[in-house]
Amino acid sequence: MTDVTIKVQENGPYLVSGAVTIVDADGTVYDVGDRKVVALCRCGGSTTKPFCDGTHSRKGFDAAERAVARLEGGKEADAEPASPPPPQH
Repeated sequence: MTDVTIKVQENGPYLVSGAVTIVDADGTVYDVGDRKVVALCRCGGSTTKPFCDGTHSRKGFDAAERAVARLEGGKEADAEPASPPPPQH
């Protein structure tokens, strides 16, 4: 089995390398053929979603987020809760 790597391009797509199957929310499977790297849109503007078509560079996509380290239990290292937890009864 081949390892899969996802590399975040600064202000660009996710570059996915390795043997992957891409399935959308409706269950549609996208044929990626034997491509070694697939570029997935993250700006939301691509006309070929889920694939990148370069729209991010034309619309000035500026990704504010970076990958965030995770702590044990799946909590984000630098995240704060949006609101206090509900009271326990």
